Amino acid sequence: MQTRKPHAALLASPGMGHLIPVLELGKRLVSHHGFNVTIFVVTADASLSQSQLRKVSETAYDLLDVVLLPPVDVSGQIDKTTSILSQIDMMIHEALPSLRSAILAMEVPPIALVVDIFLRRNEVYFRMGTEISTADGILVNTFHELEHQTLAALNDARKQGLVPNAPVYPIGPLVRPVKSGLRSEILSWLDVQPKGSVIYVSFGSGGTLSAEQTIELAWGLEKSQQRFFWVVRPPVENDSAATVFNTNSSCTDFPDYLPEGFLNRTSKNGPVVPMWAPQSEILSHPSIGGFLSHCGWNSSLESIVNSVPMIVWPLYAEQKMNATLLAKHIGVAIRSKLLPSQGVIGRSEIEAMVRKIMVDKEGEAIRARAKMLKSCAAKALSKGGSSYNALANVAKDCEIRMQKLAELHLWG
Repeated sequence: MQTRKPHAALLASPGMGHLIPVLELGKRLVSHHGFNVTIFVVTADASLSQSQLRKVSETAYDLLDVVLLPPVDVSGQIDKTTSILSQIDMMIHEALPSLRSAILAMEVPPIALVVDIFLRRNEVYFRMGTEISTADGILVNTFHELEHQTLAALNDARKQGLVPNAPVYPIGPLVRPVKSGLRSEILSWLDVQPKGSVIYVSFGSGGTLSAEQTIELAWGLEKSQQRFFWVVRPPVENDSAATVFNTNSSCTDFPDYLPEGFLNRTSKNGPVVPMWAPQSEILSHPSIGGFLSHCGWNSSLESIVNSVPMIVWPLYAEQKMNATLLAKHIGVAIRSKLLPSQGVIGRSEIEAMVRKIMVDKEGEAIRARAKMLKSCAAKALSKGGSSYNALANVAKDCEIRMQKLAELHLWG
């Protein structure tokens, strides 16, 4: 009798920052561990289509069953003071009935359900920590060589009963792969730049700066006399996450919010593009030597796997924690002494940070550390590596459970 493959259901929270690692996890479960995988996607946008999502990863759609849950509307529950984390949490909560119905309607029920921490209402961080104890395991998008001290401390705390006893599986880095053969105007420009000479500037899929900070950043980049490529968005006051759920708007009126003459003066060595660029392909390009980033975890991992040192510029959510981790503990980044929430970071400091990460002798150790971690990341994901083995253990646990349920005639 043919053995049925284990089936896992994965829930992706709203936003590309959540969808991308979930897709990559699904692909690994299928390709390396023999699973069937269904991915449920939560969205607030009724216009989001399968064709749009397919652009994120064609390979994922060849391997996975991707299901768009009915859009949810939480506009009546939020105001200007509602944080982006709370909004995501509300959307997940509203999507739960649709998720339950979809799972119950499956011909083959999943043996495992993988969700992110936003599945539960999270008004108090303590409450989130308590609710983790109901999970059978915790998957984290990192790898042992990157955060070995944190993982060791967590393991010790588990042994002492200080944190929930669910096992922790570091299975990363899960990042979007580079699309082979992709060509664009910016990639063509990068092709003719010297190796390691360009700093890439982007604040992720949702990050925005104030008008004053945008001007200071422009001057800082120009004064550094380094090549740069900047993905710019129109400034927004008092809302650094303004475009998290609104990334389709266009922006061509650069002169309205950039210094006079900036585009003309920097057009040769500092192109500026509106809203979006192919980040995975840019960071993997040999001409990239630095990344000025909001340090969302996806962007941080993409930078690490491509050995690109960072200037970290946290804006919202967990990014302040990421910035501290990357700069002070992992050692692949530098950051301003002033947090963006504390005021405007001046052009002179921006100039100094860019030069330090790109060319100054003071940044040599950071650049060397970034190169070393690239090889560690590749090793962790390869067969027999720490992350590969961690996910193999997850798969093994699922198969054992499937066999036990089949013996009880409760599955299969």
